Amino acid sequence: MEGQCVNIRVMKHIDMPYVLRNELAAYPHPWREGHFRTSLNGGDDCFVMESDSRLVGHGILSTGAGEAHVLNLCVHPEAQGCGFGRKMLDHLLDTASQKAVNVVFLEVRASNRSARALYESAGFNEMGLRPNYYPDVHGREDAVLMGKELV
Repeated sequence: MEGQCVNIRVMKHIDMPYVLRNELAAYPHPWREGHFRTSLNGGDDCFVMESDSRLVGHGILSTGAGEAHVLNLCVHPEAQGCGFGRKMLDHLLDTASQKAVNVVFLEVRASNRSARALYESAGFNEMGLRPNYYPDVHGREDAVLMGKELV
C-alpha cells in the first residue's frame, strides 16, 4: 500500500458491479446484490476503497443503540496482504467512534485465520461462537463472534 494512492468514499449504487466482482472473487458464498442494496437504502454506513483508480474493497457498518456491527469487509484477493483490510477496518472504527458507539461487533469464519489475525491486531477479542452460521461447501461453518470496546 505504501506509495499507492488510497481513497475511501461512500458507496453509491453505481459501484455495485465492482462491489459484486470483489465479493465473488473473495468469498465462496458472497453477499448478493440485494444485501448491498438493503444496506445502502437502509441507512448503514457503506464505503468503497479505491487504489490506483480501481475499486479494491468495501466495508459496511451498521450502528444503533450505542453499538456497531461490521456487516461486511472485503478486499479483492489480488489486493489482499497490502494493508487495505486494515485501512478499511480503521475507517469503519473511526466512523463508529464518530457516532458515539461504545462497542463494535463482527462475525468471522472460524477458518479465516488471516481475517481473525487482522481483527485481533486491531483490538478485537473473541466473545463466543455462532454454530453453523455460514454456508460452506461441506454444509455449514461456525462464526467466531468478536468485539471491541471503543474509548
